[in-house]
Amino acid sequence: MIEEVFSSRGRIRVLYLLTRAEALNITRLARETKLSVEMAKRHLKKLSELEVVRELKLGRLKFYQLNKDHPLADRIVALFSGVSLYLKE
Repeated sequence: MIEEVFSSRGRIRVLYLLTRAEALNITRLARETKLSVEMAKRHLKKLSELEVVRELKLGRLKFYQLNKDHPLADRIVALFSGVSLYLKE
């Protein structure tokens, strides 16, 4: 499972951003990760299937957040704390 979670740069950027925010919508996630909306959706779908990310619905709006109940969540947060200088576009 860990290979799937960290299998692409885009997915790593999405995870990094979600460790820094409570919940984000797809537009903001795509903009801040510099991914297209379609690519961001693809990464979020895979991370949701792995249950690493949760999708929250508020009416017609969807927000995404790191699933803090997932066994890897604490390790993902720890991994990304202090590494922002090393993440390149």
